[in-house]
Amino acid sequence: MSLGWSEQKGRWTASTALVAALVVTGCASPWLKVERRIDGRIGVVDTQRVFERTNAGKKAKENLLSFSKGRQALMELEEKELRRLEEDLMKQSSVLSPSARREREEQFRRRLQDYQQKVAELNREVQEKQKDVLEAFREKVELVTAKVGKRLGLQIIVDKSKGGPTLYHDETLDISGLVIEEFDQEYP
Repeated sequence: MSLGWSEQKGRWTASTALVAALVVTGCASPWLKVERRIDGRIGVVDTQRVFERTNAGKKAKENLLSFSKGRQALMELEEKELRRLEEDLMKQSSVLSPSARREREEQFRRRLQDYQQKVAELNREVQEKQKDVLEAFREKVELVTAKVGKRLGLQIIVDKSKGGPTLYHDETLDISGLVIEEFDQEYP
């Protein structure tokens, strides 16, 4: 049994209640054409660019490279020694007794294992050093970025570095240059 217009008057239907709820809560719906505008100031910063172009970032990069090269030089010396031992073992294997040969092969295997452990340990050291340096640098970037953002009256600043959350932004929102200038002033 359907109700006529006069009988529906004063009653809330399910669709009317839904429309009212959406309008009251401010939810946008394509069929309601209700739009919400965000009033806010947004900036983006490329922290990778800040790292590469600031004086402190360049110094940190040089220090990491120097640290890594020092570790690599140690490993290259050890590797040369292992190659020499292997060559000696190959050359002498025909003149050594079976027991002497097994003993030399075992010594070589132990040296090789020690070398592999050292390589793994040095790689961990390099990775730990990189992590520490980058974390310390990132903290400084965050402080300087916040300072620049406050000065500009920004409400949010998003990292646009490679792999960051920003898929698109208008270039006018990029404050990386200002952050680099401020960073170089604070951390010469």
